This record gives sequence, C-alpha cells and structure tokens, in this order.
Amino acid sequence: MAEKLIYLEGVDPVDFYGVNNVRFNKFIKLFSDLKIISRGNEIRISGEKKRLEEFEEKVDLFVRYLRKFNSVSLSDMEDLLKGEANHKMDAPGPDDEVILHGEGGRKIRAITVNQKRLVDDGENNDLLIAVGPAGTGKTYTAIAMAVKALKEREVKRIILTRPAVEAGEKLGFLPGDYKEKLDPYLQPLYDALRDMIPAKKLIQFLEDGTIQIAPLAYMRGRTLDHAFVILDEAQNATANQFKMFLTRMGPDARFIVTGDDSQVDLPRHEDSGLVQAIRILKGIKGISIIRFDERDIIRHRLVISIVDAYNGKHQK
Repeated sequence: MAEKLIYLEGVDPVDFYGVNNVRFNKFIKLFSDLKIISRGNEIRISGEKKRLEEFEEKVDLFVRYLRKFNSVSLSDMEDLLKGEANHKMDAPGPDDEVILHGEGGRKIRAITVNQKRLVDDGENNDLLIAVGPAGTGKTYTAIAMAVKALKEREVKRIILTRPAVEAGEKLGFLPGDYKEKLDPYLQPLYDALRDMIPAKKLIQFLEDGTIQIAPLAYMRGRTLDHAFVILDEAQNATANQFKMFLTRMGPDARFIVTGDDSQVDLPRHEDSGLVQAIRILKGIKGISIIRFDERDIIRHRLVISIVDAYNGKHQK
C-alpha cells in the first residue's frame, strides 16, 4: 500500500472543501477505495499507487478550476471529477494574467511590459535572456514561470544557479562548509521560492532534488533535461562558464538567464559571458533576448532615481 501527502496551494481550503465538506465528500465518494485524511491545506491518502495518482490529478484539476474562475457549482464539480468538463479550462477566466497562485493564495502576476514579454516569449522559446537593472523583477518572474511549469508537470525539476564570484576571498573567512558559505549568496532564490511554495513542500522538494540550488561550477559535466533551469546574476559568469552552462541544455529543458550587464563583479581581465552572449546569440531562432529598463523597476520609487543617477541621467 502506498501513501501520499498532497498540499493545497494557492486556494482557500474553505473554498476547496465547501460548506460542511460538501465538495470534498464528492472526492471521498469517488475514491471510496482510498483512505483519505484531511487537515487544513494537507490531504494524506493511502491505497493503490495508481489510484493515488488519479486522486492527485483530480485534486489538481479542481484547484486549477477554482483559481481560474474563483467559484464552482456542484454540477460543474461533478463534471470535472467525471472528466466531462476539462474543456472549460480553456475558456477565458478572470485570472488569466496570473502566472501562478503563491503561498496563501497570493496572485503572482507579470506586472510590467517586459515581465509580460518574458512570460509570453517563454511560450515559444526554450532559451530566454533577461537583462537589465536591479529591481525589475527578472529573477522573480523567471522563478514564478519555473514553479508554474513544475506544478503543471511540464518539467520534472527546477534548477537555480548563480556564479559563485563571492566564494573566494570575500566569503572565505566565514565559518562553515562550502554550502554554508554560499547559502547567504543564494538567499534571494530561496526567498522567491518561499513566496510561491508552502514551506513543508519546499523543504520536501529541496530534500528530494525536485528543486536544486547550486553554484554555477556544479553544473559542469551535467546534462540538464526535463528541467526548468535559471542562471541568475549571469553577468558574473565568465565567457567559458556561460558557454559551459548553455551547452548543458537537454532536449526537453527550458533555460532562463537573468543578469545586469551594468553590475559586473568579475576581475578586470575577465570578460562577462552575459555581455558576450547578448552579442553573439542575437537572432537565433528559439532564443529570445529581453532588455529590461528603468520603467520595469518595481522596488521603492527611489530605486529608479538611483539607477538613473548611476547611468548619468539624474538631473540636479
């Protein structure tokens, strides 16, 4: 007998279960051969493995329906459970512009023009390069796209990586092993994931390798397939590292590269792989290069002025 723990993500459990469990009881009736225990946003099921998978698929479909239309009638729910209303998922809904529903039902959207372009271009390109100043939401949007692809089973894993330019002299004095030294440097990636995935499930994903966060050097020699891979802070990858990373791409992988070509921290004798790639990869079919700018900045209003000042645009 197999066992599985399902987390309800991006939906209010009250909406999912219904008043007096009227909706959830339909699941129990349809899967009467399973042992089902629910508590809040967690559902523990046990029984035949194939039936567990079928149960999870039905839950996933119902949750996506709730997210899309915000409500569901009992008759529509019965049709969904019978597999007779899947076509309704193709109909337009009020949340079509939402990338995904994050922790606590938070709606994570592409807000600016270039964030939306990043999402749209991701539908038709397997390699996206998003370049521009800090605070434009490049990495956050990319991670949201990756989490959505994982939730919808378009990929089997997410791999997030950064060039560890801080792993030498600047971090060498810190206590702990190599991973402990690097974790603070990778913290922005963890922060974004916590906004999008329940804490328990995120821990599970990190432990079983469904989500991997590692320095760029760890990518050498690997073939990254059936994965959504994000290279962040790519301006600090050397030309050789950048080429190494791109050539890890498996036939069923999706890559997003994010970086700010105005904030290169490499030693002066090292050329930025991101800067070189923007120049030599332009025009290749299947690769989209999106240039973010000050108009995409979504942090504090002063960040726009700060970026302008460093670019020589500030007016005294």
